[in-house]
Amino acid sequence: MSNSVTVSRLQAKSHDTADEVRTPAKTRVEVVHLEGFTIGRFRFEPGWSWSACIKPVVNTDSCQLSHVGYAVSGSIATRMQDGTEQTIKAGDSYTIPPGHDAWVVGDEPFVGIEIMSADIYAKA
Repeated sequence: MSNSVTVSRLQAKSHDTADEVRTPAKTRVEVVHLEGFTIGRFRFEPGWSWSACIKPVVNTDSCQLSHVGYAVSGSIATRMQDGTEQTIKAGDSYTIPPGHDAWVVGDEPFVGIEIMSADIYAKA
């Protein structure tokens, strides 16, 4: 299965000078907007969990977003509402459906590049 998207102009933006930055507890989301696309660099510090750090911002029982991304560094564990668990490690590309909790594994921050949910992640 392949998706075909046409891009009409050459662009590059740095996450170091992001268009938008969100910083809930132990979280840094750096968002850049490109023509037709929003890309986020997510950094979660050791001790971060969705339920402790993002749930108070969004007020849902579990994360209701779909995620598609690439893990740059660190590890994050994800548990679906049905109990299924997966650990995502540096070098993994991933998809996570709605209805999950997640937490950083170990003492290294998790850094991921998100190509699907960055425009609304960690927003009330």
